[in-house]
Amino acid sequence: MAKELIRCPWCLSSDLMKAYHDTEWGVPVHDDKKHFEFIVLDTFQAGLSWSTILNKRENFRKAFDNFDYVKIAKYKEPKIQKLLGDAGIIRNKLKVYGTVNNAKRFQEVQKEFGTFDKYIWQFTGNKVINNKYKTHKNIQPFTKESDAMSADLYKRGFKFVGSTICYAYMQAAGMVNDHMVDCHRHGDC
Repeated sequence: MAKELIRCPWCLSSDLMKAYHDTEWGVPVHDDKKHFEFIVLDTFQAGLSWSTILNKRENFRKAFDNFDYVKIAKYKEPKIQKLLGDAGIIRNKLKVYGTVNNAKRFQEVQKEFGTFDKYIWQFTGNKVINNKYKTHKNIQPFTKESDAMSADLYKRGFKFVGSTICYAYMQAAGMVNDHMVDCHRHGDC
């Protein structure tokens, strides 16, 4: 009989959550398109559970042109109204408008730094912060790094980038490794 893999407790509610945990969460991201995808998803997660967003991820992908920030930055009112009528996504007006705004700001950062990746990794000193938590109860919802990221993103005009959202983004994008030390993914990330 195969031994059951040890996973972080937050992902045990569904096979989709387990798959996300096992293949994506905490894996360092260096692709600007993937960074933007996580920004969009974390924007819509604000105030909701990650499982809600993950269950609608493919709907978001379809609705937001495969997370193409160049296209999203050009969205006009008819497209925004179509999104606000799309039952497959979270139809929050501020978050939809915020995503269009963030696509524009994202491109401004790319122009300044060459890539968004180069910009965003500066907040962790261009390395993964490897935490060694034995229980998920020890994980803080924000850190000095996420505070600094949040402040700088707000200064640049981004929306929905509070420190807690930034920390969730850092976890997803592998800037911090918050897999429990006994989780089968901790060493890989």
